[in-house]
Amino acid sequence: MTFTVKEICQKIWNLEEKYELNHKEIQDCYPWQLIRMYLYYEITRKTNVFESAQQSSLSLFDKINSFLPFIKNSILSNPLSGRENVDVLIFDHPRKVIFEDEYQDIYSYFLKETLNQYGKSFETIESPYLNQHFRSNANIKENHVRFNDRILLGSFIHKTRNRGKLPFTEDEKQFINSVKEDLETAFKIEIDLFSIMENHILNFQYDYKKYIELLQRKNPKVVFLVVAYENKALVAACKKMSIDIIELQHGTISPYHLGYSYPENTMKFNGKIKEIEYFPDKILSFGDYWKNACPFPITGENIISIGFPYFEENSRTYMKIAENKNSEDGNNGETQEKQILFISQGVIGKYLSELAYETASNINDSQNFKLIYKLHPGEYGTWKENYDYLTKAVDKFDNFTVIDKSEPPLYELFAKSHYQIGAFSTAIYEGLAFNCKTFIIDVPGVEYLDDLIDKNIVKKVKNSEELIDYLKEDEKNEIIFKEYDKDYFFKNFDETIFKKILSD
Repeated sequence: MTFTVKEICQKIWNLEEKYELNHKEIQDCYPWQLIRMYLYYEITRKTNVFESAQQSSLSLFDKINSFLPFIKNSILSNPLSGRENVDVLIFDHPRKVIFEDEYQDIYSYFLKETLNQYGKSFETIESPYLNQHFRSNANIKENHVRFNDRILLGSFIHKTRNRGKLPFTEDEKQFINSVKEDLETAFKIEIDLFSIMENHILNFQYDYKKYIELLQRKNPKVVFLVVAYENKALVAACKKMSIDIIELQHGTISPYHLGYSYPENTMKFNGKIKEIEYFPDKILSFGDYWKNACPFPITGENIISIGFPYFEENSRTYMKIAENKNSEDGNNGETQEKQILFISQGVIGKYLSELAYETASNINDSQNFKLIYKLHPGEYGTWKENYDYLTKAVDKFDNFTVIDKSEPPLYELFAKSHYQIGAFSTAIYEGLAFNCKTFIIDVPGVEYLDDLIDKNIVKKVKNSEELIDYLKEDEKNEIIFKEYDKDYFFKNFDETIFKKILSD
């Protein structure tokens, strides 16, 4: 049986309402809030709604080779050592890109300069990405960075030693089993809910205690973090210590993103609406569009539109190209080459690569199109093994190119592209800001963009034939895309709002 993302979410919400799952306390915590996103991914994987992400996995050698640096970082860069107070703690995104000649997190890097400007002391707590840190030693010292390896390693050891030893009561066991049976009936799959809950509870217990210790040592006034739904123990510790915990938006938010979306019926406890205990106090969004992107469990005044500085700074260079590309069509009476950009994601990469190949095969040569397939960074090292259609396309078509590195920059590709085709990546919204006419493939997850589809800002396509028909219509100016305010998605950084947050 095949499910849509919408159907999966609805079944989960129904169970949350039936059992009041978000507020069910087990082993002195709220485990459903801990596992909500993990369980969603597990269900989509087991029901084959999404492909597994085509990301290179770590070999046994890599894991062993990274263990010693883990120990070293735990000793030399332990965030729990020292008692110096700071005004602000920052938990950034583990994945870094080279920006301004150094590895930086694109979602939080701007905090450093702004906090320095206002004389605020700060420290960044960084978790590893694929078991390593992408920073130089000088960079660590200069930017007040400590590594989170000590807490992560301790959490792993705690979980390993105590697995199977949590003193669940009989009532708790019966409750978990009832939910498990309902989940398995709803999705026709097997789910080891007991082990999932146990692992998350053990991690939470250890992490929560260590984050309380960290907050007591550093005594920050506010904590900023990226991806709050993967850092529930930190959120809980901040709330316990009455410290503001503020999330920086890092990607697409929709009614079907279970890291953020809590319909009213899922928040009820004993017939009344109760707050979600492990949710940040505020979210700083890219633009006004995201304030109403889903039913958040916090009030609208706490979804604050502040901008996306990385997009603002990096796109500026290429915006002029984007503004001119349509006006240059047809100059000198010649048909100008038009660029079609495919935006890949690991979970839909096989489907999109086949669509790209079929489009290249069936498109009319006289239309003079150039096709670019931009891989996600997680696909760079594996696409030749995983995507047969891409290797065939590169061999067969002179106008087909696969980009499997960070050059040319994505924003340059957007600026030069007339069309973009993808699924539900944040990059789709960035492409819209570059005036790309946008087509969304009809795959699981397309629901994330229902709002844009309903408003006719983007077009949904089922196959290459439908895409090519749309391209032909556009050549004749017969296809209509609704105009939109690009700043609605990504506004310019509003420093006055950030200053107010700091002063508050």
